Amino acid sequence: MAAFPGQAGPYSGAHYGGGAPHGVDPEALSWFQAVDTDRSGSISVKELKQALLNNNWSAFNDETCLLMINTFDSSRSGRMDVYGFSALLRFIQQWRSLFQQYDRDQSGSISCTELQQAFSQMGYNLSPQFSQLLLSRYAQRSSNPSIQLDRFIHICMQLQSLTDAFREKDTGMVGNVRLGYEDFLTMVITRML
Repeated sequence: MAAFPGQAGPYSGAHYGGGAPHGVDPEALSWFQAVDTDRSGSISVKELKQALLNNNWSAFNDETCLLMINTFDSSRSGRMDVYGFSALLRFIQQWRSLFQQYDRDQSGSISCTELQQAFSQMGYNLSPQFSQLLLSRYAQRSSNPSIQLDRFIHICMQLQSLTDAFREKDTGMVGNVRLGYEDFLTMVITRML
């Protein structure tokens, strides 16, 4: 929906009362307007991908962008409004701070050792083999695999979601549960964001 001079469009001052909507940072509104290339008033996965960059200037991957849209899409339309986008920017900034904290060598990516240390500091008791498995799944193929910010966020969001699902079954908090195969599949599928 394009706004012509004298008409209210999705971003005009008339629409937002002369400024950003309540709870939306003005800078987030400005960025939202630039990202919403089709002027629909909401952002698609494709538009989001063009807006988000890793430390090495590569675009965020499709899976992580879809995960973020699904997390911040209050209407369940597959698109994100300005409120969701503003919340997403705050969310990414928090993850970027953590990422930089765990990127001990300041390389702009997280190695297996750094990932293992991050998990430990976040309270997860996971083996180095598990961290290596995640890197083999999510890292670019190279002699020294590491992950960028987008994959770090993706891994951490999935890990938290699956941990929450496990805790629902582990009522005694012992770290073990008995699950039937279909219960396991249901637990994983319903938590895949």
